[in-house]
Amino acid sequence: MRVAVTGASGLIGSALVPELRAQGHDVIRLVRRAPSAADEVRWDPTTGEVDLDGLAGVDGIVHLAGAGVGDHRWTDDYKAEILNSRVQGTQTIARAAAALDPKPAVLVCGSAIGFYGDTGDHAVDESAPQGPGFLADVVAQWEAAAAPAVDAGIRVPFARTGLVVSSRGGAWKRILPIFKAGLGGRLGSGQQYWSYISIRDEVAALIALLTDERYAGPVNLTAPNPVTNADVTKAMGEVLSRPTVLPVPGFALKVALGEFSSDVLGSQRVLPAVLEESGFTWSDSTIASAIQQAVAGQ
Repeated sequence: MRVAVTGASGLIGSALVPELRAQGHDVIRLVRRAPSAADEVRWDPTTGEVDLDGLAGVDGIVHLAGAGVGDHRWTDDYKAEILNSRVQGTQTIARAAAALDPKPAVLVCGSAIGFYGDTGDHAVDESAPQGPGFLADVVAQWEAAAAPAVDAGIRVPFARTGLVVSSRGGAWKRILPIFKAGLGGRLGSGQQYWSYISIRDEVAALIALLTDERYAGPVNLTAPNPVTNADVTKAMGEVLSRPTVLPVPGFALKVALGEFSSDVLGSQRVLPAVLEESGFTWSDSTIASAIQQAVAGQ
């Protein structure tokens, strides 16, 4: 396939692009600056501009671009950036896909399990409704922004990704050094569920969504067995052979992280029903295996 990827330099995109190429796909990277390589095509989600000539002949698009949820404290300005970067970017790429002739067969849109809000210890799958909260509202608008592609008859799977376990970015890039130093511990009560996925399973799932015509609509990209933060803490200690006796109180997280602490302390027990029904196979179905991969540099 000839595949275009936005967000190719991010945590997930930088792992996806080389794997696509290793499997024989021709990959085009969409960039916001002037292209400097033969595989780069210019786009600007803030103005809605895309070099359509550069995308001519693409069979599929994977859209991963967007401001990082945990990259900054959630000020009003940054919350607006989180929302706008996703809605504007998705509208731009969906309209571009619809305008191409011939149109790509598929647009895989990055999304998030934040759609479900705080589920406590109640397990939810893709059939669950939107939950409360800022991130749930963001995801709803983010996915709705793909309407031009859906209306054009393009297959659009929404990759509702959980917590990606990787030493190269996201939450684990922050917490691994702390646990390696023997200073890690549970966050808050430790009873909140973390629905995780290893970076190699994330990439494998995205490629499945891209290449398998059975996938359309929301697809939860998580491991099949969500675990509590206390379980994560125990597994971190066992994999790293370090003590994990220093819990971080919830009030301290609220002081340090502001409103984003609600995402860390909240509980999301999300099941990947669509992947399981399709026969998808996880390389890292346990949190210990996912952590081992991260420790190995994945």
